[in-house]
Amino acid sequence: MIQVCLNGARGAGDGTAVPLSPAALAESAAAAVRAGASEVHVHPKTPCGSDSLSPRVVGPAVEAIRAAVEVPVGVTTGAWAEPDPIRRAERVRSWTVLPDYASVNWHEDGADEVAAALLERGVGIEAGIRSGTDGARRFLTSPYVSRVLRILAEVTAPTPGEAEPTARALLAELGTAHGRPVLLHGEDAGAWPVLRLARSLGLDTRIGLEDVLVLPNGEPAASNAELVRAALARA
Repeated sequence: MIQVCLNGARGAGDGTAVPLSPAALAESAAAAVRAGASEVHVHPKTPCGSDSLSPRVVGPAVEAIRAAVEVPVGVTTGAWAEPDPIRRAERVRSWTVLPDYASVNWHEDGADEVAAALLERGVGIEAGIRSGTDGARRFLTSPYVSRVLRILAEVTAPTPGEAEPTARALLAELGTAHGRPVLLHGEDAGAWPVLRLARSLGLDTRIGLEDVLVLPNGEPAASNAELVRAALARA
C-alpha cells in the first residue's frame, strides 16, 4: 500500500505544487489516487496556511477530499497545530466531520490523551514513531499499543546514505510492536532510500509533497501524482 501525504507542514513558500485549500487538496488527492495511491494523509490548513485541528478547518478539508476520492482519508494531530496537549484532545472531541484515521506522534506530550479521544470518536490511529526520539519507548509502554491501526515509522536522516541504517535501527527498536502493521517512510534526503527499503521488506509506505519535493532523479516534482507514479515505478 502506498499512502499519499499531500502537503504536511509545508506552505506556499515551498512551491505552487503544494496543495493548501480544500479544493486544491481534493484535486491533488484525486490525481494521486488515479496514479495509484491507496490512502490520503493531509494537514488541513487555515486560510493563512497554518496547520489547524479546528473543526472549522478539518471538516471542509476532509469533506472536499472525500467528495473526490473513495479511499481512507487521514489527518495530523501534530503538536505544532495545537501545542497544549489537553486542548489538542479537546479539538479532536470537537470535530464535526471525522477522518478515517489520524496520526499521533508518540514523542509528543499528550499522545495517550489524543489517542483516547480518537478512539472515543471511532477514528483509527496511526502511531507516529520518529527516529532519533523516545517515541518508540513511549509507545511500547502505552495502554493503546495494541489498539492502533498501524505504526507510522518515520525516518529522519541528513543524508541518503544514513537513511537505510536509521530505518533498520528504528524497525529493530519497535520489534514486533504487538503485531501492528508498519508503514515505513522517510523525509527529504531519506525519502527515496527509505521508500525503496520499505518496498523490499514488503511494508506499507508513503510518498508526497509532505515528505519530499523532488523526484528520484533530483528534479522538482510537479505534483503529488507524479511522486506516486515514481514510487510505483520503483517497485
